[in-house]
Amino acid sequence: MKPTPPYYAVIFSSTRTDDNDGYQETIAHMMDIGLKHPGCLGLESVSEGDQGISVSYWKDLDSIKSWKAVTDHITAQKLGREKWYKSYTTRIAKVEREYSFEKP
Repeated sequence: MKPTPPYYAVIFSSTRTDDNDGYQETIAHMMDIGLKHPGCLGLESVSEGDQGISVSYWKDLDSIKSWKAVTDHITAQKLGREKWYKSYTTRIAKVEREYSFEKP
C-alpha cells in the first residue's frame, strides 16, 4: 500500500467478545468488497488475543461515506455491535505526510 498523500485513514480499534460465530467469514467478505469499493486505496490489519486494529486508506471523505452506506457493511456493523465486539473506536484522519524505513 503506497498511496501518495494526501489521503484519509479510517482507524478501527476493537476489543472482541468470545463469540466467533460467522466472524471470520464476515471479515473476509468485508475485506473483499471493501478493497474493491471506489476510493479504497488499501488496508492493514493486526490482532492479538481480543485486541485488534485495522487501518483502511481512502482517496477522500466521500469514498468513506459511500463505504459506510453499503448494505453488507451496515449489516456487519450491526452484527459487530450485537455479537463480536465488547467495544470499538473508529477514527478518521487525513494523512498529509508519510515516511518509512525498510532494511535492505
